[in-house]
Amino acid sequence: MGRKNFIIAIDGFSSCGKSTVAKALAKQLNFVFIDSGAMYRAVTLYFLRNNIQLHDLETINEALENIHIDFIPNAEKIQVILNDEDVSEEIRMMYISDNVSEVSAIKEVRHAMVTQQQKLGKRRNIVMDGRDIGTTVFPDADLKIFMTASPSVRAERRFAELSAKGELVSMEDVIENLAHRDHIDSTREESPLRQAEDAFVLDNSDLTQEQQLSIVLEEYLRRKQKKAID
Repeated sequence: MGRKNFIIAIDGFSSCGKSTVAKALAKQLNFVFIDSGAMYRAVTLYFLRNNIQLHDLETINEALENIHIDFIPNAEKIQVILNDEDVSEEIRMMYISDNVSEVSAIKEVRHAMVTQQQKLGKRRNIVMDGRDIGTTVFPDADLKIFMTASPSVRAERRFAELSAKGELVSMEDVIENLAHRDHIDSTREESPLRQAEDAFVLDNSDLTQEQQLSIVLEEYLRRKQKKAID
């Protein structure tokens, strides 16, 4: 007998709106939203705070045993909790963005986070976004979405997001950061960013958030009907 809960996996490049769509979709469907990228950002924050060197696998493994990440939804947002501390805002800072791809490329880190993510996905209806959700974490997801947008649109979105938070960054820094992360995410040995063969591709370069949600909801209903028949 197949799994009864419904899993939606959303993958794609940095700053292409994955989390925005995933949150809206989870809210609309009353699913649990899990931001896998926030988990890797929380690990990065822990590593930076504790001066953990990325070549020291023994220390990394010890650190991973002490890292506990949880998500607490409230009326305004979903809080990211790292060892009982709300780190929702800090993990979005540019200095975390500058280091997260290197940290998330480490095999031991990915294995630890994938294990946590798979536990979160048991028996619950979830929407999870990231880089390898439909290919590695939940290859049997009921709906896989691969999101993309033009580099210029992604850079504009990221720049606006950082500026709104008061971070003083240049557009050149943002473009360089996105290109750097794209390269690492796509070429890393462990679970690289790639489009699942059975993924629904959504290029949202010229779409509003409302249009994106409408398209994804339509695809969800189609897949849900198919699952009911199967």
